[in-house]
Amino acid sequence: MDRIDRLTTFDPDRLAGAPDEPEPADLWGEGSGPLGQIPVRYKALTRSNIASTPLWRRLPHELRESIQVVSAVLPFRVNEYVTDELIDWDRVPDDPIYQLTFPQRGMLEEDHYRAVADLLRRRAPADELRRTVDEIRLELNPHPAGQLTHNVPKLDGESLTGLQHKYRETVLFFASSGQTCHAYCTFCFRWPQFVGMKGLKFAAKEAGVLVRYLQRHREVSDVIFTGGDPMTMRTAVFERYVTPLLESGLDHLSTIRIGTKAVAYWPQRFVTDPDADDLLRLYERVIASGRNLAVMGHFSHPRELSTPVAQEAIRRIRATGAKIYMQSPVIRHVNDDSDAWSELWRTGVRLGCTPYYMFVERDTGPKQYFELPLWRAWRIFRNAHSRVSGLSRTVRGPVMSAFGGKVQVLGARHVMGEPVFVLRYLQARDPVLVDRPFFAKFDGKATWFSQLEPLGKEDRHFFRFHPERMKRELPLAADHTLAAG
Repeated sequence: MDRIDRLTTFDPDRLAGAPDEPEPADLWGEGSGPLGQIPVRYKALTRSNIASTPLWRRLPHELRESIQVVSAVLPFRVNEYVTDELIDWDRVPDDPIYQLTFPQRGMLEEDHYRAVADLLRRRAPADELRRTVDEIRLELNPHPAGQLTHNVPKLDGESLTGLQHKYRETVLFFASSGQTCHAYCTFCFRWPQFVGMKGLKFAAKEAGVLVRYLQRHREVSDVIFTGGDPMTMRTAVFERYVTPLLESGLDHLSTIRIGTKAVAYWPQRFVTDPDADDLLRLYERVIASGRNLAVMGHFSHPRELSTPVAQEAIRRIRATGAKIYMQSPVIRHVNDDSDAWSELWRTGVRLGCTPYYMFVERDTGPKQYFELPLWRAWRIFRNAHSRVSGLSRTVRGPVMSAFGGKVQVLGARHVMGEPVFVLRYLQARDPVLVDRPFFAKFDGKATWFSQLEPLGKEDRHFFRFHPERMKRELPLAADHTLAAG
């Protein structure tokens, strides 16, 4: 293959057919902040500008090629806080934060990689490259677990593509202004939000539709702002989504959750950005309304908690009365060892955060590069869990967000002489299934729930939400998300 230097002479966005991405706006300030820092301007590093940075010259040619080729298919964005403060460049490419944020060759199947590399090398027309790239994307299971087919609710017969309602008590809301991130995780199951393909993105432009839906569905107690990352929005924009929830008489809405990676990837959002104080005052307003505010922090590695600015961000968030929860999947090349997890949970508890979930890498995107056998994920969880105090044992894992719900692997045992997985639903489309242990035949190669088989007849009921099994065996039970509105 030709050296990557030849590729970098082209316009990468033209080659990839990538859409123009909105930059998180106004995420910087002037003067000194709470830590006595001089705030730095947020600067995104993407496929279009990474070759012009000094760090590009530190990378060998094969890594440069991987970045150019893989980022033509999957989204790539990082920023200078991550590159300067979190990545150990002496350990690249094995450094876990580098693996977490920079594209790797193994993220694409080899035939896909070669096809894209060949198109780039011969300077194929943009529409030809785009067709190939989009075909590859559609093979990567862009919306697993029924996100498009079963999770999108309706109101007065109209599909609400900016909402998801999978579990009775919880609604996810995708504010259109928050559908980017300060940096993209290479494993992210929300990757279709960022690639610009028609029909793959969830987004709602205003909160009115959410309010109307909640007024009709009083069983909902929790709203989760998700994305992307809602914390890429300026406070004035985010406030326009939050305020209607506080002022619309939704007395059944008890908790507002914010799914964010900002504490790890841009903690300045809560510390030195010009509207950081305004954001924290908005948090206080939520608390003053009598509701719980939960910041669902995505922390994949203990290094993300190691910087003074990240720790100050946590302190300032907690001072508003908001609670911070910690969650992430277990990811090969990043955190697939129990020492990393036990250190992450201990550090988080010391800083006042609550360990919540260890997820299993979802069956989408570059899963073959990041996934682990379920038995190994369970062993990592068990070993880490055994090394921490009771305050860290609030965490649950390993957990698969499968079609039917959140399935936890409780362990591996022998039942009647046969090796099995012991499982339970922590959440389910059918609430009757929650917290009832069931068994699957042990499979040392299985990485996801759909690859497992029930042990006996009494266990089949728990597997009825396998999409392929639904087609050939059992009808889907009545689902509130399908009848919504």
